[in-house]
Amino acid sequence: MRLGSELAGVGAEVLVAGLRSAERVRVRDRFAEWFRKHDAAAYAAKLPSVVEREPSASELDERTWRNRLSNTLMFALDPEAAKEQLRELIGEWEQRPPHTADHVDFRSGTFHGPVVGVQIQNTYGGPPALAHSSPADWPTAADLEPLAHGVRPARRVKGLPQLPPYVERDVDGAVGSALAEGGLVVVLGEPFAGKSRTALAALAAVLPTARVYAPARHADLQGLSGLLRGGPDRCVLWLDDLDGHLGDGGLEPRLLARLTGQGVVVVATLREDAYDEHRQTSRGRVLDLAQLVELPREWSRAERGRAEGAGDPRLAQAARRSGAEGVAAYLALAPLLWEEWQRARRPDRHPRGHALVRAAVDLARCGLGGPLPQDLILEVHQTHEVPAGLDRESVEDALEWAAGKRFGVLPLLRRGGPRAWEPAACLVDMAEQDGGLPPVGGGVLRQRAVEVAREDEAYDFETVARLARTAFGDAAESGDKAAMYRLGLLEESLGSAEEAEDWFRRAAEAGVAKAAGHLGRLLAGRGEGKRAEPFLERAAEAGDGTAATLLGKLLRDRAEKWLQVGADQEDSEAEHLLADLLVTSGRSEELWELYHGASAAGRPEVARSLGMWLLVWNQRIAGATWLRRAADAGDEEAADMLRYADRPETLEDALGYCAPSGTYPLDHAHYGALLEGSGRPDEASDHYHEGHRKGDSYAAYRLAALLEKQGAPEEAKDWYRRAAAMGHPGALKALGEMPEKPDTVEE
Repeated sequence: MRLGSELAGVGAEVLVAGLRSAERVRVRDRFAEWFRKHDAAAYAAKLPSVVEREPSASELDERTWRNRLSNTLMFALDPEAAKEQLRELIGEWEQRPPHTADHVDFRSGTFHGPVVGVQIQNTYGGPPALAHSSPADWPTAADLEPLAHGVRPARRVKGLPQLPPYVERDVDGAVGSALAEGGLVVVLGEPFAGKSRTALAALAAVLPTARVYAPARHADLQGLSGLLRGGPDRCVLWLDDLDGHLGDGGLEPRLLARLTGQGVVVVATLREDAYDEHRQTSRGRVLDLAQLVELPREWSRAERGRAEGAGDPRLAQAARRSGAEGVAAYLALAPLLWEEWQRARRPDRHPRGHALVRAAVDLARCGLGGPLPQDLILEVHQTHEVPAGLDRESVEDALEWAAGKRFGVLPLLRRGGPRAWEPAACLVDMAEQDGGLPPVGGGVLRQRAVEVAREDEAYDFETVARLARTAFGDAAESGDKAAMYRLGLLEESLGSAEEAEDWFRRAAEAGVAKAAGHLGRLLAGRGEGKRAEPFLERAAEAGDGTAATLLGKLLRDRAEKWLQVGADQEDSEAEHLLADLLVTSGRSEELWELYHGASAAGRPEVARSLGMWLLVWNQRIAGATWLRRAADAGDEEAADMLRYADRPETLEDALGYCAPSGTYPLDHAHYGALLEGSGRPDEASDHYHEGHRKGDSYAAYRLAALLEKQGAPEEAKDWYRRAAAMGHPGALKALGEMPEKPDTVEE
């Protein structure tokens, strides 16, 4: 199968002929260099590597190299420059004298006419000339290779063909009817709508045996009518991107009339913007004679249903995941966007833009579907491996780069609202494929996604949790102790107490102190304090304040229990320690009996404790007596307390002690209470206001009580409400909103 004067076909003929020649080493190296230069190193690697032997049949398959050359030209960063370099490469070998060092001897190659000479002859002049091959050598419509005729490849998947099967479009019937009628048929649509694939599929279905001529862009078509005289009964002229075939030497009404008279069907594709550009010009007059069939880029529900049932996972995924860009654009743009994104990592390109897109893609892979907060993306992009040159690009510039539409269709990041962004779905899906990105795993990012989904109802928490459970589980089973802890947190949040306890235990046994704290709290919460203590102690030793507090409470309760046993046996030390432990309990009679029993046993250290307790109950004389007893026994702290106990406290002393310091917010309420008690309500009110401003609910409560006392009930009620809103129980009671006490749990 030949491509006439198309550059890729010429290049394939030159390459294959060169590989058959004695100069195969030089040919291979020069073509390999050209492939690598245009980011097609994989093709370079497929060139024959053993040059001491004749290349195999597969290495000399001209159709294979034609497709590879065509793909490289199609996806080159600068296609026109790539074409020019390929022309020069071909021309260098064709035009060198026979015995120069770089000459390639094509005498042993098989050629179908002087194709190379024709191509080179027209490289630097006007439009390329027609192929000199006979129309009988042109491929049939059924044999046309879509990738060599304008169809873009989908992403590669191991074990699947480069192109998914064709999916019937809703306009296929209209295209087929137009082809059957003949003349000029133009499939019109936006870029990446699937115009070429649709037109070629209809052509193969309606005119499968017709010979097809596909000239290069801007080729001179004026001699085509003469070339077809006496040729096959049915021929088709294929003009992909019709705007490249209009004007001098191209398709115009008179040529179309001659071709139509010879039974030639002209099939073309055209972008809508090109149609608008040429429709009112002399170059576009031939469009007046065309049968136009518009192909929407967005796929209908019926088309998506057919794609899902086509048996190719790429089509099924595109049908589910593509948006207004449509299935065809999703499939074709995925590898293009992926390549551009990966190349952006370089320091001289957009390293921060690359990192921001990576953060958004990974968050989406965690199940956070839809727009993502910009602050979250910024947070996450700092946790990834930092590419070189990140600081050279600002966040604003990086986001602007990522938000630009590629090929006029899709951005890497789409705006999803104020300071919100959504990654292109095709990037997210490619990241999950073989050769994409490493798995997100069960690390901090996954945990962050769970937290975000739990707090924001815009996300599907069930999906995020399910993905996280799998990821954490896989990592935990591989020995990741942090993942064990995270899985425990997740199970706990989902109400799976047994599973949470199991994973907390495994993580704690692996040395995760936070897990030990969680496990201790779980055990203590269901009344298993003794079992909880060693885990709480491990967490407390690692700095877990909550675990330390709970451990202290458990130990206090145990201490009370066993000291009570000792006191019941009239052990004086137990009586003393138990009394000290219960001094703030309000159980005065029991405390007196404990202290009395301990002191009666002759324990001098009880004197200070008993003296302090009596002072709390405002029994100053009795308290001072016991403190003096302790001081006389050498207790220096008791002697120090005795000096203050013997001295009466004045208002000035109290005001001095409670004077606001600027650092302790409770001072204002206490100072105001002293002022109010000494008959200075206005000054007291000022301090209550200041205390409330600093967050003390008691200050608001004192102000409400003062206003009530002064006969201002409405103002008092307002301040009671303020105090109640801050949680003050006295204010709640004053408003009649005091919550009921919880039921006492029977032991």
